[in-house]
Amino acid sequence: MTVSSGENSADSKCSLSGLAPLEAVLFDIDGTLCDSDPLHYYAFRELLLQIGYNGGVPITEEFFIENIAGKHGDDVARGIFPDWDLEKGLKFMDDKEALFRKFAKEQVKPLDGLHKIRKWIEDRGLKRAAVTNAPRPNAELMISLLGLSDFFQAVVIGSECDRAKPFPDPYLKALEVLQVSKDSTFIFEDSASGIKAGVAAGMPVVGLTTRNPESLLMEAKPVFLIRDYDDPKLWAALAELDQKGAPGAAATA
Repeated sequence: MTVSSGENSADSKCSLSGLAPLEAVLFDIDGTLCDSDPLHYYAFRELLLQIGYNGGVPITEEFFIENIAGKHGDDVARGIFPDWDLEKGLKFMDDKEALFRKFAKEQVKPLDGLHKIRKWIEDRGLKRAAVTNAPRPNAELMISLLGLSDFFQAVVIGSECDRAKPFPDPYLKALEVLQVSKDSTFIFEDSASGIKAGVAAGMPVVGLTTRNPESLLMEAKPVFLIRDYDDPKLWAALAELDQKGAPGAAATA
């Protein structure tokens, strides 16, 4: 899906220029580094069918987007199993994550342009962290499968913070760990929950339209939307940053 760019004033600016000089870039994982939401959807659908959820009718992708995508596991368990005690709901979530990891080992691949943006960041000596609501075993597996274990200097997990996304705590923790300012950092996110967390933490967020509806993402107030890391809109914004003196820009071919 291509991104429409004139309909929203925030989207039409497509600028990160207020950050110069840039110090760090933060990334969500699921849907941001790779298109993994279908694997989560398949895992949920399969296990929910096994327990007869919704009268044995498979959940739809729309249900998944509205009730599951981008949310923390505890919140998902409470939302889809309101009559269960939390411990039982969390056991289901653990089983679902194990099935997801099985799928991921066979099917995960990077979003288009991911290694291009990686090189851009490394060439400029920018700091970087992954910030996710996923459990740590998932996060570390995904990062490893994508060949990014040596790229990220920190991995911040929502459940290891006081509050997970959509609260700002995970992104604020990333700033603290990297020892950078929110005024010199931006974020890549693909969910409304994640965008809200980044905006609440005081940073501009570039939204990826990997799976979630553009209208839903724009309500969370990203600076602009891109389809992937090859999107010309992103590279125009990064070129503007280089012109304003991003670290190491002059040394890069």
